[in-house]
Amino acid sequence: MSYFKNVNKIKYEGAGSSNPLAFKHYNENEVVLGKSMKEHLRFAVAYWHTLTMDGSDPFGKGNMIRPWETVSGMDLAKARVEVNFEFLEKLGVPYYCFHDRDIAPEGNTLQETNENLDVIIAKLKEGMNATGIKLLWNTANMFTNPRFVHGAATSSNAEVFAYAAAQVKKGLDTGLELGSENYVFWGGREGYESLLNTDMGLELDNLAKFFHMALDYAKEIGYTGQFLIEPKPKEPSKHQYDFDAATTIAFLQKYDLQNHFKLNLEANHATLAGHTFEHELRVARINNMLGSVDANQGDMLLGWDTDEFPTDVASVTLAMYEILENGGLGSGGVNFDAKVRRGSFDPEDLFYSHIAGMDTFAKGLKVAGKLIEDKFFDNILDERYASFKSGIGADIVAGKTDLKSLAAYAMQADEIKNKSNHLELIKAQLNEYMF
Repeated sequence: MSYFKNVNKIKYEGAGSSNPLAFKHYNENEVVLGKSMKEHLRFAVAYWHTLTMDGSDPFGKGNMIRPWETVSGMDLAKARVEVNFEFLEKLGVPYYCFHDRDIAPEGNTLQETNENLDVIIAKLKEGMNATGIKLLWNTANMFTNPRFVHGAATSSNAEVFAYAAAQVKKGLDTGLELGSENYVFWGGREGYESLLNTDMGLELDNLAKFFHMALDYAKEIGYTGQFLIEPKPKEPSKHQYDFDAATTIAFLQKYDLQNHFKLNLEANHATLAGHTFEHELRVARINNMLGSVDANQGDMLLGWDTDEFPTDVASVTLAMYEILENGGLGSGGVNFDAKVRRGSFDPEDLFYSHIAGMDTFAKGLKVAGKLIEDKFFDNILDERYASFKSGIGADIVAGKTDLKSLAAYAMQADEIKNKSNHLELIKAQLNEYMF
């Protein structure tokens, strides 16, 4: 059965094409800096936004037209598996991602829930074997069910902590069964509402214990996927413990987890934390912690996680520069954690939106590749920090100075003369590369 009868396999037609169901910039075989676009970008589709999101919001009911929404329960879960592989094949995307509760409904007991999962996991594995499509990462939804009202691994209720552990155990078993290349921890409610009734030290200690337990179990069963943490400052918690890249890295270093985890960074989460996406990527990169990305963008006029498809070429270009400078994403990829707007309710809109995102990242990849070939930023930095290449600057970098020697140097130095950083010129030159 075809769920997208009006859509054929999406092909690359080039920038001059007026076909809305064709790529203008994403040519999977085009080589940039020695690798194909497909190898660089490792695109993935998010099961939750693509297959389960119905368009509902706090002010309105679901309105999406979805041909597979004619059944319910496990029948719907099975139908979504069929939709998933048809969509991925027609779009030409090699990976997908899911939360456990995206793919199968919860039962009345944990055992029944896991039995539901086993049925769908078997069907997913069958589809993966038939198509060659792979699982980029899976994760556990430990935020939707009311049991997680106070958190999961940071809950004040030890019974909830135990339940969360059981859920992650099943998630790692699932990752092993389906060959997921990464396993993500997104602590939707791992944070606090008020310090008036929160033992922050205990909660953070428990969270670290939870991660160490996960590492131990992964080693026990032979799961070798990369562990990823996805930072977010707020929503649904008022203040989440993995606020941003720097906060998360500090947590990992404190609890001796830094050699076992990398970060899965999302553009909209970066802006919610008051950062640009490229800032978060840079912080992770220089700390050898950049693992994967969730591709989307937020509305700068709104203060919440809108998860829009990425279409800002300038932002994506700077993001791709960081990814290329990182040497790629390793086992990670570019997952479209993005949803169509409520007014874009036709099934075909799922294709239009992903094509727009994929073309934007392809364009950003090409521009970033050119910037690297031309040493655009390298030349700027070499000139700006030239004073650290020789003389007293070189001594500072080499660790050959102390406060006394620097004070003596400053006493004898000539008048300090700074140079303009020409930021507006740089931005104008960067525009020429992009447009």
